[in-house]
Amino acid sequence: MCLTQHFWQFLIPGITLGSLYALIAIGYTLVYGVLQLINFAHSEVFMTGGFAGLFIAQALVTTGVTPHGADSVLYMLAGLAGSAVFGAIVAFLLERVAYRPLRRRNAPRLVYLITAIGASLFLANLAGKLFGRDKSNIPDLYSNGVVFTLFGAQVRVQQLVIIGSGLGLMVLLDTVVRRTKLGAGIRSVAQDAQTASLMGVNINRVISQTFVIGGLLGGAAGFLFGTYLNVHYQMGFLPGIKAFAAAVLGGIGNIRGAMLGGLLLGIVESLSQSCMSSQWIDVVAFVVLILVLMFRPTGILGQRLGRAA
Repeated sequence: MCLTQHFWQFLIPGITLGSLYALIAIGYTLVYGVLQLINFAHSEVFMTGGFAGLFIAQALVTTGVTPHGADSVLYMLAGLAGSAVFGAIVAFLLERVAYRPLRRRNAPRLVYLITAIGASLFLANLAGKLFGRDKSNIPDLYSNGVVFTLFGAQVRVQQLVIIGSGLGLMVLLDTVVRRTKLGAGIRSVAQDAQTASLMGVNINRVISQTFVIGGLLGGAAGFLFGTYLNVHYQMGFLPGIKAFAAAVLGGIGNIRGAMLGGLLLGIVESLSQSCMSSQWIDVVAFVVLILVLMFRPTGILGQRLGRAA
């Protein structure tokens, strides 16, 4: 009864949140596809993108003045581009400094996991030291008015911006992976790294490019998340865990699965708010994950992967 009464009021925020989860989840699933490695430091790539967007917005927007029209569009594009580039740089450095030396030494998988967790903690605490440990709000880059009403639910500018940006980035990535030479390299390494190497694919370059793409999307997601809530040095932890759950839910290693898993998780989490206490909301993501994996261990769109690079 509670769901039927408030369905539309919670569906739109669910799609908004799910778009952010999907963008973060793609970073996890891309890296797992080529390395079969869970890059838990990706949540901090997301966090650094949020801070980059914060500083860009503060530099562009006059305190107390909300931009309008073309200024709003330009400022949003600048924030998205700057945070995406910064996220890509951090992801690139992570691969070069933390993971590539381990690959050269054929380190055990457990060492990769420990390194990822260590890099995550280092980046989070470094951000806390450099930028402070208080939550910061990104200045308003546009007027967040009601655009239209859908079955009684108000749809605001902010929700349309996040959903539109998220879906646009996901469609762009899907096109790149499926229709470009870069995408062919990523798919070949994900399917069988050794055979791809014998066919002339530069494995190290493909892996670096994969981290950069994941960082681009993660950084952009950090900026969008910051406009939706706030920016904080630990902002990556909980969304990162949920995005990882979304990647597993959709099928780890499957890009479209990560998109689907993120959207579904956001919608289910939002809809559950109409029927239960907010204290239980964070549990919903993992309950859904467990239920799906009980009946389909590979996730919704998951399939058997090739050997790691």
